[in-house]
Amino acid sequence: MDSIGQKLLDVAKSQLGYHEKASGYTKFGDWYGKHIDKGSYYKDAPWCDMFLAWAADKAGVEDWTGQFASTPDHAKWFKKHDAWGHKAEPGAIVFFSWSGGKGVGDIEHVGIVERVDGHTLHTIEANHNNALLRATRDISQVVGFGYPSKVKVKAAPAQTAQTAQTEQKYAPKHSAPPPAAKEIGQDVQTQVDSHTTAAPDPAAPSSPLPDQQAALTGLLAVVLFGTVALAIGKSKVKVPVSAPNVRVRKRGKHHRTPVELPAEVSVADLDAADAGTMVMPVLSAEVAAKAEDQEFWGKIAELEEDVELAFWNTLHSAVSQNPSESVFS
Repeated sequence: MDSIGQKLLDVAKSQLGYHEKASGYTKFGDWYGKHIDKGSYYKDAPWCDMFLAWAADKAGVEDWTGQFASTPDHAKWFKKHDAWGHKAEPGAIVFFSWSGGKGVGDIEHVGIVERVDGHTLHTIEANHNNALLRATRDISQVVGFGYPSKVKVKAAPAQTAQTAQTEQKYAPKHSAPPPAAKEIGQDVQTQVDSHTTAAPDPAAPSSPLPDQQAALTGLLAVVLFGTVALAIGKSKVKVPVSAPNVRVRKRGKHHRTPVELPAEVSVADLDAADAGTMVMPVLSAEVAAKAEDQEFWGKIAELEEDVELAFWNTLHSAVSQNPSESVFS
């Protein structure tokens, strides 16, 4: 028994006794003209093969049986799918020729085999005496058989529930929008504020400020004050956000030039300057505490790359050459 053909037989048995109208109209031809091949011609056309198309749709096996109105075309379809033969078996689609021809072009009628008894076939056929009836046929009238179960159907891969859930929840890592320039500015401002509110180092020594170093101390305070002001100003400028995967290189040199203290200036003098600085005492104390390892001077050298601080370099140079003279006179 052909397993797909068995489903067709079950549907066919439920329709046994159906008779076409006086005009030749059938519900099977009407359905075929609406769903398979658009046209009103099929409403009252010969319906032996259109019934099988309708039954295949009802049984959900149309991919294995094909859906045709022309019996020769239906036979060619089975041949194309390597599902054609000459052995009678229940569930097979049987193609007849009343003229005795054995070619596909000689086919005139089609039915489905219900039972085989030697050389006698028991079939269910549409458009047999204008109705859907059982019939008895001699095998000599058969051109060939189509076997639905031998048709190879490529099933689409099923999507599991887990796969569907993963696809819905997955979001690319780069899908988040880039930060706004305003947010970048706020982050820079927060960093500057955190430095300016840092507690002074209690271990930093203090001593009276020498009068002859007042000018240098004033210059140091101005440089520090100008550096912080410049950082705050830059933080408020709208910084353009670079596109993804674009590398931005820093403008300027990528090395540091150490700055030496003048011969007459010592670390203790810087500590004393820190105690007497009134402009920004917190930053001065922090810088003085780090002067021993020249970290401050490394930062000053790094700031020299900015064109805006060229003026402060000029003042520093002038004080180093004439420490006894005030640059602010």
